[in-house]
Amino acid sequence: MFAILGILIVFGAIIGGFLMEHGPMHVLVQPAELIIIGGAALGTLLIANPIHIIKALAAGLVGVLGGSKFNKARYLNTLKMMFEFLQKIRKEGLLSVEMDVEKPHESAIFKKYPEFLKDHHSCDFVCDTLRMAITGGVEPFDMDQMMELDMEVHHHGHGVPIASLTTVADSLPGLGIVAAVLGVVITMGAIGGPPEEIGHKVAAALVGTFLGILLCYGVFGPLAGNMTKIADDHNAYLHVLRVILLGFLKGGAPMISLEMGRRAIPAHLRPGFIEMEKACKGGGGAEAAA
Repeated sequence: MFAILGILIVFGAIIGGFLMEHGPMHVLVQPAELIIIGGAALGTLLIANPIHIIKALAAGLVGVLGGSKFNKARYLNTLKMMFEFLQKIRKEGLLSVEMDVEKPHESAIFKKYPEFLKDHHSCDFVCDTLRMAITGGVEPFDMDQMMELDMEVHHHGHGVPIASLTTVADSLPGLGIVAAVLGVVITMGAIGGPPEEIGHKVAAALVGTFLGILLCYGVFGPLAGNMTKIADDHNAYLHVLRVILLGFLKGGAPMISLEMGRRAIPAHLRPGFIEMEKACKGGGGAEAAA
């Protein structure tokens, strides 16, 4: 939502300032320049990236428009879910959750938290780790190494489409210059015509440079920055899960493991200890956070 608002403010401020200077709006409407820049940018994206990166980029842009899902309520619900899970293991043993980790969508505990189930990587991260613990023979240190490796691979995967979008953003000023040069070529062909016609063609050529710079620094560059922050938010969420699981696998009590995880939550989203304890033992959750 804030991304959409930001884009509207960018265009509103630029167009508003242009109108305040009594600039004619029709001069900025140059579909040919937009086709040159937009089409060339799309072409470079297709040249440089395989289809799975383009799909990830599209999904990332949709995610930016929706905003980050990792808020205080999400963390509080996750702490509550992990408390239920770890309590069950402590009372009934690791084998009691074997079916939960093998078929999470049929788990009585996981089904209470549909937002977690929709986050396939986070769900797999928890289930795969517990599956290895159930199998046995893996030391906590090795489990920690596996979780860290999983996080690194996932974070790198998030970074690839962001790098592609950044490359496209960086290419837009150059493509704007290409559009401007084409406009100058057309202007040179009409150099003997009426002055107003030449002026219109020069203006159209300059709009190409304007659009390239605007789309780079006002739209696609900030979108890439927002995607980076969302990827960092997901990585921070996985880190909290990692800390909780590792604390429990080392023999910590469920509430102690949760407290370790709570302290790994980013400061601006971290619930207090009493708030966490109430959510876990008193049935609170997203409602309590709200």
